[in-house]
Amino acid sequence: MILADKIIDLRKKNGWSQEDLASQLGVSRQSVSKWESAASIPDLDKIIKLADIFGVSTDYLLKDSIDPEPIEIEENKSSLDGYSINSNSYDTQPPIVISLEETNTYLETVRSCNGKIALGVMLCILSPVVLIFLGGLSSEEGGYAISESLASGLGVAVLLLIVAIAVSIFIFFGKKLEAYDFLEKSPIELSYGVDGIVKKQKAAYEDTYKMSLITGVFLCIVSTIPIILAAVFEENGFLTIIGVNLCLTLVAIGVFIIVRTCILYGAFQRLLEEGDYTRNKKAEAGNDELIATIYWCSIVAIFLAWSFYTDDWHRTWIIWPCAGVLFAAFCGIVALIRKTKH
Repeated sequence: MILADKIIDLRKKNGWSQEDLASQLGVSRQSVSKWESAASIPDLDKIIKLADIFGVSTDYLLKDSIDPEPIEIEENKSSLDGYSINSNSYDTQPPIVISLEETNTYLETVRSCNGKIALGVMLCILSPVVLIFLGGLSSEEGGYAISESLASGLGVAVLLLIVAIAVSIFIFFGKKLEAYDFLEKSPIELSYGVDGIVKKQKAAYEDTYKMSLITGVFLCIVSTIPIILAAVFEENGFLTIIGVNLCLTLVAIGVFIIVRTCILYGAFQRLLEEGDYTRNKKAEAGNDELIATIYWCSIVAIFLAWSFYTDDWHRTWIIWPCAGVLFAAFCGIVALIRKTKH
């Protein structure tokens, strides 16, 4: 139970309205309403007055659990998070304290950027669609609507333009989030009461997150249906081209939904130091970044070398979904090796 819920619970147990409680504290009813909706947190002097009025301790109000955890448990938790005697310099680094205002600013920034970054990823997936389509038109099955050289030239130009737009999106909105990179690398600590507010927002977003994941994964799975249908009813190769483009479109929409929701959900996890952002995993993040950089730079080099050598751009795009799947497997192997060493 967070501070906001405790104020509501204690106020109702005493049979007071928000106006009654506000008059005893010397504040406006709107202030009490904001406290109870977790839109803001009372000042420390108001916390002390609330504890006195309700006849409870300040610890009871400030701790998220009804029964405060004993000190020994907190010490054990710190040890598990990396503050042990044998810890390295990262583990002994004091946590950065995040205020309510900083938390709200970060979440607002993420909400303003997640859709745009997801759009950039979507554009990358869609970038070869025009090239594939024009390649089909220039083929015998497409009726030679345009010449092969013109199709290749226009297709590659559009592909590069779309990729350039996507990269610009990544750079622009990535810069906005750059100021919060420390959330992924350094130990943090939320100010009193802020932890409960973030947990409440995360819980409220949980259903949306799950449904978005289900929808995105569903679209990625059914994306193969157009290709299958094209193979069944195909009278000429151009129908397969249409099937491939529909497949890429469905994948792009699915990935857009997944990336958008995962960025926001990841923001909650960063603030709460959960999932991939626990303090132990943050300590390993530096090595993971180096591995990812080497991997993806190698993939880009292979893609460009293969594409320019074969001039087969409408097929070489397949390296990207394959690389994505292999990267997940690669990360799993690295994590397994790391566990065996421990």
